[in-house]
Amino acid sequence: MTYDEKLQAFNDHIAAGGKVEAEDWMPDDYRKGVLKFIEMHANSEIMGALPEREVLPSAPTLKRKMSLCAKIQDEVGHAQLLYRVAEDLGKPRDAMVSDLVNGRSKFHNVFHYPVRHWGDAALIGWLIDGAALVTQASLRDSSYAPYTRVLKRICAEEQLHLRHGEDITLELASGSEHQRWMFQDALDRWWLAIIHFFGPRSNPEKDLLLRWKVKTETNENLRQEFLDRYVPKILELGFTIPAPVPYLDEASGHWLINDEDIDWEPLEGIKRNDGPETARRLAQRKAMYDDHRWVRDAMTEPVGV
Repeated sequence: MTYDEKLQAFNDHIAAGGKVEAEDWMPDDYRKGVLKFIEMHANSEIMGALPEREVLPSAPTLKRKMSLCAKIQDEVGHAQLLYRVAEDLGKPRDAMVSDLVNGRSKFHNVFHYPVRHWGDAALIGWLIDGAALVTQASLRDSSYAPYTRVLKRICAEEQLHLRHGEDITLELASGSEHQRWMFQDALDRWWLAIIHFFGPRSNPEKDLLLRWKVKTETNENLRQEFLDRYVPKILELGFTIPAPVPYLDEASGHWLINDEDIDWEPLEGIKRNDGPETARRLAQRKAMYDDHRWVRDAMTEPVGV
């Protein structure tokens, strides 16, 4: 078959709802796009462990500290699973981690921001993990089969993380004035970053991952699903949502935010790896990577040497 014939057969396979395995023929743009997408997901999992690690000392009880430790361990484990899937697309894990810690690749916007107190643990566990689950649940029908299989396990564990964050949130919401302030303060600082989490409005004509069904929903549809699911819950708990403030559209029943009300400028800096905590967290992750090189060397050293 010629390249054009292979490409047409591939497109027909995808259009019919077919799945792609790592050993299957695929266009270079598909391979590169899926690799970059999964690599960023893996980077985000391993970098996402750092904010919660930083808030760990403020856990109010030993039980809370132990449960948060377990969640952090899960996130690092998710990164390892995703790096393994990405490796099959042709890029070694060491190269991916090296690109991450040296600022040559990206990780999700929410992990570029600082944490200040225990209220951040509640918000990250409930709303940020909630946003992640909205996205990851849609990806379980992705056209790249190895990714969908690993997402089944990741989503199951993220459901537990969501319940963990929800439990902390409910404890703060029903607690003292200071406890309620902690969650409100976290919400005030994180809300715009959560809106940015899904990215700007998609362009299906230019987005090859949408065309090839690697991604199954547009950014705006995912953000809408998040708003409809979580805005009523936040308001029911008596908290105030900061700008950009969603409003209920009576005709559609959806909670909406106008595109022109979203300030995208902070996201532009983060796209350049220039967020409030980017340099410090990357330096911290790089130090860990360099300091533990001897462990990797020992694991790969030939037996008997």
